[in-house]
Parts: sequence; structure tokens; C-alpha cells
Amino acid sequence: MTVAMIVAHGQPSDPGPAAAELDRLAARVLALMPGWDIGAATLAEPGALARAANRPPGVVFPLFMAGGWFTRSLIPARLAEAGASGWQVLEPFGCDPALHDLTLRIAAASGADRVLLAAHGSMKSPVPGAIAAHVAARITAETGLPATAAFIDQGPQIEAATGHGPRSVCLPFFAMAGGHVTDDIPGALAKAGFRGRLLPPVGLHPEVPGLIARAIAAAAPVCTGACRWA
Repeated sequence: MTVAMIVAHGQPSDPGPAAAELDRLAARVLALMPGWDIGAATLAEPGALARAANRPPGVVFPLFMAGGWFTRSLIPARLAEAGASGWQVLEPFGCDPALHDLTLRIAAASGADRVLLAAHGSMKSPVPGAIAAHVAARITAETGLPATAAFIDQGPQIEAATGHGPRSVCLPFFAMAGGHVTDDIPGALAKAGFRGRLLPPVGLHPEVPGLIARAIAAAAPVCTGACRWA
């Protein structure tokens, strides 16, 4: 039996719905990986990671949009606290070039004349913003659609992204549909006077379970410095 665990941040203010959403995603991944044992846990749900890790060790797939403190430090620390040794933490969801390719295909298929890639960003690390900016630049270069990245937690902020007409789209570069996607992004778009369509987050695309299954099966180890998005 080959073992994997999908770990996400979750919603600290209301852990249950995000945990249930992650369980559904894990079930869809499992359907593509016969013979595997696929678990799931959010960091926001007390004790969830320890319970999910109570099995023979395998690989952890971080459903995060960038590498950083959560994936490099907190997840290993939580595993150690639970006495769960031998787990291998893979590269995060948002670092996968296959996800970047999928984001380009979503943008190209949207029928838009302009793309606003909405991401979380970070005031503490340049890495999350750099990934989103990289993907936005690829959208422009490879599809011909003008694309820019804007953020919730750093500049340029979404609420300042003016000038988007009715044929533009906002594509959330998020793994799940939490409060940032359902509340913060629409509120910021309203302040910006955004007149286009708000698309579902890239993490809800039907191809995502297959993308995660391939990443888990490949079991690429976490990078030690060579990875661009470390």
C-alpha cells in the first residue's frame, strides 16, 4: 500500500467546511490512484494532521500556492509533534509547472480580452507574489492576453486594479474556495470598479485531481535550493 496525505491550511474561523472540501478532493484523487491510501488534513482543524498521519509514512502533498514557513517548517514540526516520522514533504501545489500550464489554458479558454490574476501574496516573503507574477507574465507571453497579478496581502492590491472592462476576467490563483475567494476578492473587485467576470479558483478546476495524482505518483522530493520557488 502506497500512502499519501494532502495537507491544506484550512479556515481557522470555521474549520469544518474547508476540511470537508479537502476530504472530497482527496477522494477524487484516490479514485485516480487505485491501491493507494490517500488521507487529508487541514492545519486549521485541531488534531487533524496527527490523526491523518496515524498510518505508515508516505508523502505529504501541500495544497499551498507557494513554498514557505507553512510547508518548510510548520508541517514538519506538526508531524514531529505527532510522533509521525518518515513522511516526505513534496513541493507545494502552486509551485507545480503543470498548474501554471493549467492556469494558462483556463485564461485562454475564458474568451476574455484581459486577465486579472488574483492571488494572496505575502508581506513577509516575496515568493508567493513572484509565482503569481510569473504566471501572469506567461499568460501575456503565451496567449497574447494582457494579464497582471494583484494581491490581497501585498501590492499591487486587487482593490487598486482599475480599468477592467466587461470582457475582462478575474482568475483567483487559489487552491480552495475559502473566505478569501468568496468574500475578500469580490469585495476588492467592487472597490476597484471591476466590470468583468469572476472565475472559479484554479484549484477547483476538474483537471486538478489528476494533476495532484501525478505529482504524488512522481513523489518528487522537496527542493534544497535548486527550485526557483523555494
